[in-house]
Amino acid sequence: MTVPAPLPVEGLLFEGATLRVEALAHGVKRLVLDRPGVRNAFNVVMVQELDRALADCAAIPDPAAMRVLLLEGAGPVFCSGADLATMQAQGAATAAENLQAARELGRMFARLASFPAPVVCVVRGAAIGGGLGLAVCSDFVLAEEGAVFATPEVMLGLAPALIGPYVVRRLGLAHAAPLMLSGRRLRGREALAIGLVQQLLDPSEPVEEAVARVLREFLAAGPQAARTTRELLLRISPLPGPDLAGFTAQALAALRAGPEAQAGLQAYFGRTPPPWALPPLPPERA
Repeated sequence: MTVPAPLPVEGLLFEGATLRVEALAHGVKRLVLDRPGVRNAFNVVMVQELDRALADCAAIPDPAAMRVLLLEGAGPVFCSGADLATMQAQGAATAAENLQAARELGRMFARLASFPAPVVCVVRGAAIGGGLGLAVCSDFVLAEEGAVFATPEVMLGLAPALIGPYVVRRLGLAHAAPLMLSGRRLRGREALAIGLVQQLLDPSEPVEEAVARVLREFLAAGPQAARTTRELLLRISPLPGPDLAGFTAQALAALRAGPEAQAGLQAYFGRTPPPWALPPLPPERA
């Protein structure tokens, strides 16, 4: 079997405090989340840089120069979601600041979900909360078999409000509701079975070779044909409209400013159960 070579890096398009965007051969752009010390968690700067990087890449006018967007995370974890210290601070901010932060995060997810070219997401370690949001806004997810996927917001007194429409759009209500309402965790094979993941990484194959193989599949499409098909898919399965986008931002802002989320976040940082948690079940008898 022929081993596909990784596409060479041709240049650096953007390097911020939290991420970088590289130009690869054949019109592929690679966006790498680069906060490995905190498992690539979102903070205010990362959300702003993601929004800017996605906007800049989407604005590339030549379809042959922007054929596929590749999302990856530096280090062993793709993205652990929102930085909870940032979330706690936003809940304690003024109502206007809190709502504006929620709107900015929602705008970033909408920008990714409406990206004009195909989006491939590589998940190693975990895609939690907002990290799962990045995955479900992509077209193709390549993941480790042991990767963890979850929306644990409800366990903290929050809601997966901003990513919720994209989770339902991707998985359907039957699969999305149990995840969003319980915070339960999925591993790679279960995520593959429900369509959250499209392919699992083979542990015997280097990740770079597996990614190159997937990219070559997408690069078989004509650049303009791929863009037109992407637009077709968005028309067949529309993204959230302004009313729903407004509701999700207001819902998140209201919850994280409320006493339940503040108690949940304090419990998390204090490594204690939140006040609504049930006591653990007794160990099973042999």
